[in-house]
Amino acid sequence: MNKQNYISILEKEAEAIRNIPVTAEYDKAINLIIKKVHSLGGTLITSGMGKAGQVAMNIATTFSSTGTPACFLHPSEAQHGDLGIIRKNDLMLLVSNSGKTRELLELVQLARGLVEDIEYVVITANPESHLAKESTACLCTGAPKEVCPLGLTPTTSTTTMTVIGDLLVVNVMKQINFNNADYAKRHHGGYLGMKSRKQSKKEK
Repeated sequence: MNKQNYISILEKEAEAIRNIPVTAEYDKAINLIIKKVHSLGGTLITSGMGKAGQVAMNIATTFSSTGTPACFLHPSEAQHGDLGIIRKNDLMLLVSNSGKTRELLELVQLARGLVEDIEYVVITANPESHLAKESTACLCTGAPKEVCPLGLTPTTSTTTMTVIGDLLVVNVMKQINFNNADYAKRHHGGYLGMKSRKQSKKEK
C-alpha cells in the first residue's frame, strides 16, 4: 500500500477547497435564493451536463431536504418539453466547470423565452466565460487542477463545486431558521428522520 499516494491526493483536494475564492457573490446568490424562493414562492432550478450535472442534482436534492424547494432540470431534456417547468419567480443555478457548456448556454436562452427576466447563479472555474458574465451571481471554484493523472476527468473540480453547493445550502438554512422540527417533516424514514424527531422533541 502506497499510503503517501493517497495522502497526496487528499492534500491536493483539501488545498483546492481552501483556495475557493470567497467573495460578495455568495451573499448575492443567497439573497437571490431567499427572495425568489422564500419570498416570492419560486423554485430553485439547478442544471448541468455530465459530472457537473450530477453535482447540480445533488445540490437540488439537498436544498429540497432543507426547506428550499428545488429541482434538477436536465439541459437536453429541457429542449424536449421539460423546459415547461420554469415559471415566473424561479431562479436557476447552473453548474459548468468551463462556463462554455453549449447545452447550458442554450438553456439560458430558452428559459428567457418563457420568463424574460429570469436570473441565474453560476458555479464555474471560468469567471470570464459568457455564462458567468451573463449571470446575476458567479461563484468561482478557483479553477483547481484535476487530480486525475490525465488532468481531464472531473475530480477536484467536482469536489469544489459540491463544497460551493454546501456553502449555499448551509447559509440559506441559517437565514430561514431551518430547525429540527422542519427537518423531521421532510425526513419521515431512516436514521436521519428518527434523529431529527428526537432532537425536535428535546427542543420543545
